[in-house]
Amino acid sequence: MTTGPASGPIRPQPGPGRVLDVTPASAGWKNVAFSVVELTPSHPWSGQEADRETAIVPLSGAGRVQAGDIDTTISRTSVFEELGRVVYLPPDTPFALSTEDSLVAAVGSAPAEGRHPARVIEPDEMRVEIRGGGQAYRQVVHTLAHPLPAERLILYEVFVPRGTWSGWPPHCHDGRDGSPYLEEVYYFRLDRPEGYAVHRNWRTEEGFDEAVVAHDGDVVLVPKGYHTSTACPSANMYFLNYLAGELYDDERRTPPCFAAEHTWIEADWSAGAWQLPVAGATPSP
Repeated sequence: MTTGPASGPIRPQPGPGRVLDVTPASAGWKNVAFSVVELTPSHPWSGQEADRETAIVPLSGAGRVQAGDIDTTISRTSVFEELGRVVYLPPDTPFALSTEDSLVAAVGSAPAEGRHPARVIEPDEMRVEIRGGGQAYRQVVHTLAHPLPAERLILYEVFVPRGTWSGWPPHCHDGRDGSPYLEEVYYFRLDRPEGYAVHRNWRTEEGFDEAVVAHDGDVVLVPKGYHTSTACPSANMYFLNYLAGELYDDERRTPPCFAAEHTWIEADWSAGAWQLPVAGATPSP
C-alpha cells in the first residue's frame, strides 16, 4: 500500500506572534485557515478577513478582543481545566487582540457572506456530551456547532483520557460514501511533555494510508478519508477541531459517514473484550 503526502505533524514555532499557521494554500484545500497566536503586552495581534468568517478560541492566559461592537475579555487557565468564551466575527470585521500578561489563542476562518453578526459565545451555550464507551470514551464539546450560528465554520473541543481512542468508529467527511465534504484541522494538546497522540487518515481504495505522531501543540490535517486518533497510555489528550466545507448554516448538523465494518461495537462496547490471562499458564506473581 502506498502512502500519500504527510498531513503533519505541523509543529509550532517559537513565539511571540503566530506560532502555527495553516492556510488553504499550504493545506492544499479551499476552506479552512487556522492559526495559533501567542501574545504579550508588547506583541498584540490584529487582523481582518475579507470574505471569511472568523472564530477566536482562548487556549491559555487572558486578554481582550475588540472587534466592531464587541469589546470583551477572553481567558482560560488551561485547555485541560476549563472551557473558554469564544468570539465569532463575520467577514470584513477588523479585530484586535491584546493582553496585560499573556494570551494564547486559536484564530481560524472559512469562506462566508456575512449572514450572521459578531457575537460572543459563552461556555454555557456549548453543548457537552459523552460519546462512546470502552476504550473509546471521550467528552465532546460543541464549541461552535449547530445550532450555534455560523455559515460554514464548525468547531469541536474533545477531551480524551489517556490510552483511549477518539473518533471511533472511524468516520469520513470527504464527499465520498455519502458523506458531506468538510476539511478539518486537529490541534493537539497533551497534559504531559513526553505524551503523544497517533492520528490515522486513510482511504483504502486509493492506496492512501498515513499515521501521524503528534506531540503537545502540533497540528494534523484531514485532507480526505476515514480518520481516528488515540492518546498514548501516559498522557491525557485534548484536541480542537476547525471544520468547514460544503455544509452551510443549518446543514452543519449533517453527520459524517462511519466505517461500517467498525460500527458493530456501538451495540456493546465490552463485547468480546479479553480478560487476562487469555492462554497459557497463570502468570507468576
